[in-house]
Amino acid sequence: QVQLVESGGGLVQAGGSLRLSCAASGRTFRGYAMGWFRQAPGKEREFVSAINWSGDKIYYAESLKGRFTISRDNAKNTVSLLMNSLKPEDTAVYYCAAERLGFISNTSNEYDYWGQGTQVTVSS
Repeated sequence: QVQLVESGGGLVQAGGSLRLSCAASGRTFRGYAMGWFRQAPGKEREFVSAINWSGDKIYYAESLKGRFTISRDNAKNTVSLLMNSLKPEDTAVYYCAAERLGFISNTSNEYDYWGQGTQVTVSS
């Protein structure tokens, strides 16, 4: 079992920035792809971004491209999401996820392990 723990969520004003982090532990993590998803109350889980093991393949939701940046540090077993120019509609619980076969995807059911989520609230 791979364990993922998100951190860095909080309250931020519109236009501000926030960096989320996800730390992985447990079973050997080598080769895993990582993704970020978010879910607002009453809405379906939404893809945010994904990154492969080597970091040379990155995928963003089109509506978020240019504002959010995903990165990973395999030596530290972490993946990060830098969120810039935040908007109230970005308010959601943000989850990190791991895909054991190493393939990035925008589909939540392709991922094998999930963190507990971290709340991001953007005020107007």
